[in-house]
Amino acid sequence: MDNTRIAIYGAGSLGTILGAYLTRAGLKVDLVNRNRSHIEALRQNGAHVVGKVDFVVPVSALFPEEMTERYDVIFLMTKQLDNRNVVAMLKDHLTDTGIICTCQNGLPELGIASIIGEDRTYGCTIGWGATLLGNGVSELTSEPDALTFDLGRLKGGEDVNLRLLKQILSNMGPAEIDSNFIGARWTKLLINATFSGMSAVTGETFGKVAEEKSSREICQRLMKECFDTAHKDWIKFVPIQGKNIEKIYDYNTKLKKKIAFALIPLAMKKHKDLKASMLQDLEKGKRCEVEAINGVVCEYGRKVGVATPCNDKVVEIIGRIEKGELKPSWSNLELFKGI
Repeated sequence: MDNTRIAIYGAGSLGTILGAYLTRAGLKVDLVNRNRSHIEALRQNGAHVVGKVDFVVPVSALFPEEMTERYDVIFLMTKQLDNRNVVAMLKDHLTDTGIICTCQNGLPELGIASIIGEDRTYGCTIGWGATLLGNGVSELTSEPDALTFDLGRLKGGEDVNLRLLKQILSNMGPAEIDSNFIGARWTKLLINATFSGMSAVTGETFGKVAEEKSSREICQRLMKECFDTAHKDWIKFVPIQGKNIEKIYDYNTKLKKKIAFALIPLAMKKHKDLKASMLQDLEKGKRCEVEAINGVVCEYGRKVGVATPCNDKVVEIIGRIEKGELKPSWSNLELFKGI
């Protein structure tokens, strides 16, 4: 692994922290981003990780047009808004046996595999969160013992590339290879659709939307829609950080629903300070990837015949925020009444 060439394409909040950890461990990593001020700050001052930890690491930082290397591993950490063009460009920067590992939300592997092939497409779900505070400075908003990664590929199973990815990512935190990777994807999708969706709608942190009963009721409905949609297609969710979310949070009786409702704040205890990347984008006046998160649940629900009214409403509200008709606000909870 000493000679493995690694790039993190889209080194924003999460990618800056991952790049800092991997660089600190002695790996050869290029952090790539289009944000000129961010890249210049990384070059001048290094990557500064704050929040639950605090350290600075000198890193190799590049603009996309400065990429001249061919890489063994490219971690794709951009939003999915322009995936087709981005992946087509990155294909030319892979070695003959190089791979792309998408760390994006939703279910991006199918689209990437259509460009570079299924055998070169790998996925990673990240179990921690971050906020870009400024140029070159990213805040780790999850506890240090929650820095987990789940790895897999569309066809399942384990291979040499998955073992390499596990070895790389273990320099930051526990990395596991999931034979049921589609289940891991749905586990992360449920968390993002629920807590990232509500964070963007309300303008609040994961902890706040999980704690307050008015928002927690909607969180529970969002979770239930995800469970029902995936189960209709015989998808089994995988545990995350040792917790079986199906057993804890899915329900079919009033008593189990009541117990699950009470336990929701515990699910976000280690991530209570996390502010959704979708919300961060909205606050900067940028488009966010709600269609790749809640929108995927809605699309899948239509495919398998499961209604997803709460996820539909999240997509609608965030769309209106992007158009300037609404702002992220607690008052947006009123828009869920009657559905």
